[in-house]
Amino acid sequence: MVGRPVTGPPRRRPPLKAPWPLLALAIIGTALFVLPLVGLLARTPWSGLGSILSQQVVLDALRLSMITSTAAAVLAVLLGVPIAWVLARLEFRGRSLLRGLVVLPMVLPPVVGGAALLFAFGRRGFFGEALFEATGILLPFSIGGAVLAATFVATPFLVLTVEGALRSLDPRFEAAAATLGASRWTVFRRVTLPLLGPSLAVGVVIAWARALGEFGATITFAGNLQGRTQTMPLAVFVALESERDTAIALSLVLVAVSLAILLVLRDRWWPAR
Repeated sequence: MVGRPVTGPPRRRPPLKAPWPLLALAIIGTALFVLPLVGLLARTPWSGLGSILSQQVVLDALRLSMITSTAAAVLAVLLGVPIAWVLARLEFRGRSLLRGLVVLPMVLPPVVGGAALLFAFGRRGFFGEALFEATGILLPFSIGGAVLAATFVATPFLVLTVEGALRSLDPRFEAAAATLGASRWTVFRRVTLPLLGPSLAVGVVIAWARALGEFGATITFAGNLQGRTQTMPLAVFVALESERDTAIALSLVLVAVSLAILLVLRDRWWPAR
């Protein structure tokens, strides 16, 4: 007679002891990320922080950063979600090339991206010239140009996030809606988008944060005009030369916003314990 298997509480794995070379390198690597933040906090003029952040140049940079990053996030949704759907659901020749072109701004040097935007949408660009002659709209050195530059670098992050979510969705929900007579647009609007909700929200936040920190493409394509195109990263760059306390205060604001975003997304990015 075969006895019943003995069951019991699962064995707990013994704690691992880290080899000292790995532990030492981990400590050095952690210091690489912690020490710059410590240096920033140590040099922050805490007593005059309020007055610094109330300066007109700082308020202008904050306002423009909020406008450009929010507008870029909205455009990223309007343009990025359809691109992600095409990449995830349609089979066609050249799909890999399309994906490569869409995510290219993620690895492209930002200054090169700004130069490419200038050649395309500038006053003498192959599209910008026709746009200016037809409508009088001139994108370079304008807030519209700053929004376009931020959208260019931020949209790929949303596309990759939403495409991955689309590929992981159970297609049976959409198929069931289609068999009940729903059109393709209705299926997308009433079934696909609600299922994408959490991932889409993550993609929007990441795109917004990337647009908030955009520097290279913006300064190349939109310029660095206070009150018009000078966002917070550009204001930090200018202030480092003459007003170090202002640069530190603005940097602290950007660090605080970035850290808050990471904490909000911790359940999505960080593995469960």
